[in-house]
Amino acid sequence: MKPTSKGANHTRTLMAFALAMMAATATYAQEDPEYKMEVGGGLGLVTYMGDYNGNPARSMQPMVTLMAKYRPNPRMAWAAMMSVGKLKGDEANTDTWYPRETPDEPPYTFSHQMADIGLRFEYNFWPYGTGREYRGAKRLTPFMALGLGVSYANPHGTVITGNAMLGAGVKYKVATRLNLTAEWNVHFSGNDNLDGRVDPYGIKRSGLFKNTDGYSVLRLSLTYDIWAKCKTCNNDRD
Repeated sequence: MKPTSKGANHTRTLMAFALAMMAATATYAQEDPEYKMEVGGGLGLVTYMGDYNGNPARSMQPMVTLMAKYRPNPRMAWAAMMSVGKLKGDEANTDTWYPRETPDEPPYTFSHQMADIGLRFEYNFWPYGTGREYRGAKRLTPFMALGLGVSYANPHGTVITGNAMLGAGVKYKVATRLNLTAEWNVHFSGNDNLDGRVDPYGIKRSGLFKNTDGYSVLRLSLTYDIWAKCKTCNNDRD
């Protein structure tokens, strides 16, 4: 009977040790605070898309962005963004012939400043985090984004128009409070004058997609987490 008693004691000891390790792991898994917001900026390339360019990889121009994001939970974020860049296009890069006022008029070209202010919603395919603040969170996650904004350009005078944005990208948790994001998005404006030419063929624009100008953005951004979530609050929304 003695060997059996020793074996039972040994089994109980192992089970107690395993339970203690599991409890310690659970505590470790959520020992870091969750953060409600992140702030930072990004550098990217913006490409005019319209009558004088149909290739998103042609005539890319630099763009700078400032951003702030509110994260209600690890799968979602609301982002406010302000970007400044340049739009550039050249009729010589298209296969389309456009009407001219005189036979010797040179091909139309433009290069001018632009700005974009927008609000967008981001949805992460997986919960985003280090895994130490939210159980099951992943350091790397793809995401998609939808948003609305206002575009400003100055081709031959001030042009202000609304735009709709559709995008996708990847987020990576570089450190506990540092986030690296790579993304590509397209902005569809409600105006055909971002390039300085309105309806060159006389075809009236309609909505966000018919005979209107837009631009695509390829961007890499870095943000820092702020506003730690209260760990002792009873209300999980705090």
